Amino acid sequence: MAFDSLSQKLQNVFKNLRSKGRLTEEDVKTALKEVKMALLEADVNFRVVKQFVKDVQERAIGQDVMNGLNPGQMVIKIVNEEMIRLMGSETTEIAFRPGKELTVIMMVGLQGAGKTTTTAKIAGKLKTKGKKTLLAACDVYRPAAIEQLQINGEKQGVPVFSMGDKNRPADIAKAAVEHAKKNECNVLIIDTAGRLHVDEEMMAELVEIKQAVDVFQTILVVDAMTGQDAVNVATTFNDKIGIDGVVLTKLDGDTRGGAALSIRAVTGKPILYAGMGEKLSDLEQFYPDRMASRILGMGDVLTMIEKAQESMDEEKAKELEQKMRKNEFDFEMYLESMSQMKKMGGLSSLMGMMPGLGGGKMPEIDTDEAEKNLKRVEAIIYSMTPQERKNPNLMNPSRKNRIAKGAGVEVAEVNRLMKQFEQTKKMMKQMPGMMGGKRGKRGMFKGLPF
Repeated sequence: MAFDSLSQKLQNVFKNLRSKGRLTEEDVKTALKEVKMALLEADVNFRVVKQFVKDVQERAIGQDVMNGLNPGQMVIKIVNEEMIRLMGSETTEIAFRPGKELTVIMMVGLQGAGKTTTTAKIAGKLKTKGKKTLLAACDVYRPAAIEQLQINGEKQGVPVFSMGDKNRPADIAKAAVEHAKKNECNVLIIDTAGRLHVDEEMMAELVEIKQAVDVFQTILVVDAMTGQDAVNVATTFNDKIGIDGVVLTKLDGDTRGGAALSIRAVTGKPILYAGMGEKLSDLEQFYPDRMASRILGMGDVLTMIEKAQESMDEEKAKELEQKMRKNEFDFEMYLESMSQMKKMGGLSSLMGMMPGLGGGKMPEIDTDEAEKNLKRVEAIIYSMTPQERKNPNLMNPSRKNRIAKGAGVEVAEVNRLMKQFEQTKKMMKQMPGMMGGKRGKRGMFKGLPF
């Protein structure tokens, strides 16, 4: 995740605070100097860091904290609360016009930030909420933009309005509004053109679209990997055309993540969503409290549960539960477990949400190696015949040899998987209620061979 390095540094600071029975004013100031350095290295805006440290210090050296039973824990609590406040405290949703009125949303941003993909991702989210959405292809300059939007729109089951690349974006937007009204859509999302840098021509075009159609929400898409530049871009767009919210993309990448901690404070505009991957499902509602919790290494169990609920097919869940109750656990179910975990973002993504794992890292678990191991396990299972997957008792030395060759692994790895499978099967037998309801959606991953 974007905050791996920052999380690690902050957790080291907190570890030192917890180790002290009592805190002096000097202890707090020293700790906050380290917090300040960690935030600056994460590319958080300097003025934001300065104010943040000042606010924490004023609260942390009060009598209630210094004389409390656990002052170190209190300081950490204050840092958490101030970080939540910094990112906006409340979760902000996209606003819509009342009733069946058409809500026009204009997506803006620089080229390469992932605007077109994000447009389709949001359309998919709105569809699940019952919105009848139309996408409008108004990026007439980038050759692949219209086709990209059409392909992604089709994947999301959302129609795309296009007039090719020979018309003015403002005219396309006007025609899209008429088309949306005629087809009783209640949301129109306009995908506009980006540039490599902010320029007057782009801004003039966006203003022209706003004058041509009644835009209700203007959403800016920024690349979290550009750090402080993302904040500068957000400020410029807000000053020039006015924005209502921000989507941060590439927050799953190897980036310092300072944009997430600076944008709200600098622009006053909320972060609506966080892009956590390239798949069309990899868009998370932005919760300031959950993001602060992740940054401070406290995990994000609620998002993990929600991901499980979104990705888990109810019918499959019932079918798997029935098999579990009858003790019919087989390799098909093993594959299904791995498939569901992939839908949730993979092992490293899940570990990043687990409390105490410091941005998805844990000394005794190498997530990269574990991911490779899962791929080898998958290869072994796919090398089995359908009969062998459904009836592991068929396994004998010659079958194992054939499977090992098919998967490109040693026979020892096949034997190891068989042993793990038997252990998992025993565990499932002892926990018959594990697959039931919401808890089951969390529980099914306990048997995976990391």
